[in-house]
Amino acid sequence: MRLQSSLWEKSTDAEVLELTTGDALRRAAAAAPNRTALVEVVPDGQPSIVGASATDRRWTYKELLEDSERCASWLLDRFEPGEHICLWAPNVPEWIILQYGAALAGLVLVTANPALRTEELRHVLDRSQSVALFHVGAFRGSDMTATAAEVASSVRERIVLDNFISRIRTEAGPTTLPSVAPDSAAQVQFTSGTSGHPKGALLRHRGLVTNAAMVAHRIGQKNDVVLTPMPLFHTAGSVLGVLGAAATTSTLVIPLMFDPDLMLRTIEQEKATVIAGVPTMMAALLDQCTKKEYDLSSVRVAYSGGAPVPIELCRRVEKAIGAALVSVYGQTELSPIVCATGPSDSEQDKAETSGLPLPQVDVRIADPDTGEVVAIGVEGEVQARGYQTMIGYIGQPDDTARTLLDDGWLRTGDLGRMDERGYVRITGRLSDMIIRGGENIYPVEVENALTTHPAISQAAVFGIPDDHWGEIVGAVVMLGDGETAPSTADLVDHVRARLSPQKSPTAWFVSTKLPLTASGKVQKYVLTQKAVNGELTDF
Repeated sequence: MRLQSSLWEKSTDAEVLELTTGDALRRAAAAAPNRTALVEVVPDGQPSIVGASATDRRWTYKELLEDSERCASWLLDRFEPGEHICLWAPNVPEWIILQYGAALAGLVLVTANPALRTEELRHVLDRSQSVALFHVGAFRGSDMTATAAEVASSVRERIVLDNFISRIRTEAGPTTLPSVAPDSAAQVQFTSGTSGHPKGALLRHRGLVTNAAMVAHRIGQKNDVVLTPMPLFHTAGSVLGVLGAAATTSTLVIPLMFDPDLMLRTIEQEKATVIAGVPTMMAALLDQCTKKEYDLSSVRVAYSGGAPVPIELCRRVEKAIGAALVSVYGQTELSPIVCATGPSDSEQDKAETSGLPLPQVDVRIADPDTGEVVAIGVEGEVQARGYQTMIGYIGQPDDTARTLLDDGWLRTGDLGRMDERGYVRITGRLSDMIIRGGENIYPVEVENALTTHPAISQAAVFGIPDDHWGEIVGAVVMLGDGETAPSTADLVDHVRARLSPQKSPTAWFVSTKLPLTASGKVQKYVLTQKAVNGELTDF
């Protein structure tokens, strides 16, 4: 089929699944009750961060369903169906049991990055209307209990996850679980917008379950052993990882955190057949392979997202690991994936495109101003329509209306092109978003933090191309009259006290003026060009 314009009309070679998150687990447990469903991997010598005595915790699908149903019963003793509960924790099995338990109880799960600082966490809780906060005690040197105590007034109840599974096994009583509709809300996932304040995208069960199954089908996943370090607070972990495993009765192996040696040793130990990670993770695995020999013969497919996959990385992965490297493209508001390459795609398509749209989704490249579909090969905004679009941004109807149009099309804010086969190539962004190692960073949020420093009068934050991270965060600052320039270390500390560490600029410049449009907006692309060309003054 050759397209006449940049409009892909949905294919119907796979069905939309009228299932909830809980249904997906029940179906997997019925199909393969004794198959290993979940494996926890912790760094050598480290105790469990949730107080569990076992260092190698595993669940079959039958056991995972039993614990998830106990969790649902326990939750219903405290909360009403439809209420929102926030989960603030790294990749531990308790996360997944709470994900399934909340779904079975008819609760909406709000996910929070464990790197959030106090005010960031407070914003998530308040915006999402969460009634409870579940969290670990500490992680990576951060006293999360102390931070949670600071925001306790935002919620009705605060629960530490220490020994949580033992607790639900002993405390949960028999309860009739509610009927939950596939069209109902399942999760609130936070993304950011031009205002700099994260927006909570409300996502449906149907969209999450179906999308996970569609991606798994595209990459050929079935009864696999899937090793993913992708964070569970993100759709890459809780949807593609967790629900993708359930849809295909695969074994999900989750390391507490990404570590190249731990990942590669786990591939050996668990005989992983599918691995996931953003391009920077894949590059780190390849670098580790030069330091030590590992048996990676079990790996069949590696998939990556969050940033374009360079062609040289594709070649290195396929040579070193002996597995096809495929990529996915999407965004949180789309539950999350729109397009994906497959293992049989050409090397060029896998490296230079995001692949074909998944089944049951319309995709078009539209003129950002008129909304009209552009010709084949012409750049425009990538827009999508289908079962997977979000319900909306919670508490933000105006932002919802700007993003999710009346006729069902969702504006991604990404620029791209479509070829006559329907393959989509992402070329840029309408917004100023920076993608550092697969994580979205919104400049205005960092700018707001910088301008609270007494020496800084103005700041402009922008992305700079980087071979390792894809992009790094650059900042041009203007000093206030008579102010002494602080050190970059002081500025980094200032930002990190207010925002997550990955948002701190790593390239610093100083100026007495900024390039502006006629309407007074900073021209970020000009700053990027000047940084690349070495035309900015180092701080």
